[in-house]
Amino acid sequence: MTQEAEHSGPASGGGGDQQSGEAAAADRTAAGAAGEESEERDQPQNAWAAQRDLIDHSPRTMRIGSRARFGGSYFGGDQNIGGDQHNVTGDVFMGGKTEIHQWSLAGHSLSAATSGEVPQRHLDRLADSFVADEETVENLLVRLRRDRVLVLSGARFTGRHTAALMLLRRLGATPVHILDRDSATPSALADGITAPADSQNSESQVRGYVLCDLATRRGSPLREPHLLAARSRLAEQDAYLVVTVGLTAVLEDVPCVVWQPPAAAEVLAAHLRTHTGEETAAELLELPAVAEFLGRSHQLREIASFADRLGKYAAGEATEDDVTGFSRESLENQVQEWFEEDEASIHLRDKAFLVALAAFDGGPYALTAELSDLLFRFLLKTENSARVPEVPVFGTHIGKRLQLARAEKYEDEEHTEWGPVTQQKARFVDERAPLVLLREVWTGHPSARPALVEWLRRLADDGRPLVRTRAASTVAVLARTDLPSAMALVIEPWATSNLFRHRLVAVNSLTLAHVIGTPNVPRILDGWSQSEDRRLRWVAARAYALIGPELPEQALAALRDAARRLYDDLDDPDDFDLEMVRELSAAVALLLLSPAHDQVLAELRRHLDDDLAVHSLTLGGFISACRRQEEENDRASRPLVLTWYADAATGGQEAAHGIPFLWRAVLGDRDTTGSALDVLADWVLIADRSEATEWALAALLPQLVTTPTEYQRLSHLLRTMPGADGAPRPRVADRLLTTLPPR
Repeated sequence: MTQEAEHSGPASGGGGDQQSGEAAAADRTAAGAAGEESEERDQPQNAWAAQRDLIDHSPRTMRIGSRARFGGSYFGGDQNIGGDQHNVTGDVFMGGKTEIHQWSLAGHSLSAATSGEVPQRHLDRLADSFVADEETVENLLVRLRRDRVLVLSGARFTGRHTAALMLLRRLGATPVHILDRDSATPSALADGITAPADSQNSESQVRGYVLCDLATRRGSPLREPHLLAARSRLAEQDAYLVVTVGLTAVLEDVPCVVWQPPAAAEVLAAHLRTHTGEETAAELLELPAVAEFLGRSHQLREIASFADRLGKYAAGEATEDDVTGFSRESLENQVQEWFEEDEASIHLRDKAFLVALAAFDGGPYALTAELSDLLFRFLLKTENSARVPEVPVFGTHIGKRLQLARAEKYEDEEHTEWGPVTQQKARFVDERAPLVLLREVWTGHPSARPALVEWLRRLADDGRPLVRTRAASTVAVLARTDLPSAMALVIEPWATSNLFRHRLVAVNSLTLAHVIGTPNVPRILDGWSQSEDRRLRWVAARAYALIGPELPEQALAALRDAARRLYDDLDDPDDFDLEMVRELSAAVALLLLSPAHDQVLAELRRHLDDDLAVHSLTLGGFISACRRQEEENDRASRPLVLTWYADAATGGQEAAHGIPFLWRAVLGDRDTTGSALDVLADWVLIADRSEATEWALAALLPQLVTTPTEYQRLSHLLRTMPGADGAPRPRVADRLLTTLPPR
């Protein structure tokens, strides 16, 4: 029985050592049986679903964007990672800022959304008690006057809603309307801005709109085009809009102002005046490093120490680096305090919670607490292997735990296989804390490694995608800190496991490690892609599909080499690895639908006829890509490749030639003709429900006819294909038939 196959259960709360031992043995027996049953059911997760889980559940410091999407007149997808609003700096980090190009076409119109008017007396009452830094307010007003739309970001209960209303009041906006959040999506933001029925009688009035806590997710971020569309609609009405979002909102190229309560700045200013005097204090408060410091949550002792550091800087006794690095130093000192304190100050169970919170930052609190108790048991076992680990059933209150961790509780949606659900979550107030904390535990306290490794292996066996993904993200941080140890202790055992779920966690670990700047990951994958061990080749193929957009030529070369290995010996067809063929094709498809799509398409065309293995890999990957739609559960959703072609044809891009070229290849190959015709038939059915798809398909089909055989093949499909679910042949087939040039 493998250690990974065991399942955790509640610790024994009493009884003698013999009873505890018998109970533990029974648990192991039951866990072994469950593990064997689980191993029998183990199957590789679909590459697209695995990518979606990685996107949905990776932590905020390792965001890899949304699933690849098409939209507008260009193709967008996932690039590597930046943090939320701040990059982690110094040796904590992990990588510089990188733009994220992503969007979603999903959403619905807000034209019918409810819009409630805020009574003037309510605005006046708020104004009487509204307190804020006047300079900050004036700067926001300048931006709002200029741009007509302003995005305020901040934690809950920091006055964002009131600030939004007061900004509009200062502009003289009457009336002010609250837009319905439940009906709002980023892509339909402008549709909610509708003039009232009597707008012709109120042309001189400036109108105001507030949208509180706009819901975004990694597949549906708020993008710059959404704000530009909203600005145009606002200009038509002489109106202004303030959108408030949470700290974890998914924004792409959107200027965003973080709303901060004034207390910390007031404390810092008071301390600075005592150190340096009024004039110098005012100059110091204008430093960018001060703005960065105040943008984070610091204790009063840290604010006082920071004022002292600024005073030394003004006196020439400290450098600019001393000032800019103070915030990070404070965080590192806090983490060291947590793990250097004795049991009388911080219990081992609370230390386990801190580690779990670092791994599950921004995840459901109950899940974090549950898995922190599992880690606590492993830590107790490390301290005294002879003692049966016991976990108190009732322990520290959630508020006290989060206060100790300098974390916060909030409610947010969690993505599940059944759709989004609202859960109570917990996260560190400082987004850098998880990276600093995990680094400190791994490198500063090596005695904790056995327990931590055992815990991570158990997480990799969990049935919840979120848990497995966070196991991978945790290992990615450990690899960034100490690659050789992370590889030997965790990643390589997962990569060589016979269980697909373990190998998938290895894939995600290497992917996220690469994302945060860990060196040599492509080198590792190159070696594995040529390994004699098919398990390592599987991991390399999956990982290259995810990091390949950064290095498409290297990724495709590795995939071609892996494909050739499958064709080295065709004497025994029973030895042909069809499973690996599917994996390699899925990897090519993911790369085709990535931000590097043009380079990938060019590489596929260039090497199409290299040999049989590469030819089959290219055609299989292309067909797999053609099956993907913008929204998988929407029967009228546009095929991604078809939309890509339509945009390329409109813009005169090379893909307008490359896509038809590969289509003619898959239609003309006897091994792929049937699958290709099936995909085309599906596209025709989608075109019967979508005018945009029909126009795109009408533009593509003539490019697929260059010979009489090609004409006969396509015309036969359009003349004979059935409708959906046994319905008569769709009418759109007749219209598309007329687009085929006779041969």
